[in-house]
Amino acid sequence: MRILSLGLLALLGSMLAFAAGDLPARGDPGSPANTHVSTVYIEGALEDSNTPNMVTAVLADYRGFDTFGEAVVVFAAALSCLFILVRRRREDEEHEERTE
Repeated sequence: MRILSLGLLALLGSMLAFAAGDLPARGDPGSPANTHVSTVYIEGALEDSNTPNMVTAVLADYRGFDTFGEAVVVFAAALSCLFILVRRRREDEEHEERTE
């Protein structure tokens, strides 16, 4: 089983390394990330949102639904962890009461 896992890991790693060859060079001004949406954000952030901080304008105004969705996911994960920990504590206390 360990050999199969290592083989799959090596296959995945080689596929990722092969795919990385198609990525644009770091800092390339002609890459898609620098030519499409980012120029709209940079040029219109202050006028569209009246927020002097561009990061705040992007996260709160342009990508507000994404940011809210990510916050909901993190909150749900934290709440789930809390419920699991409380349940385990109750089960441990009940087990100690039975053994006494």
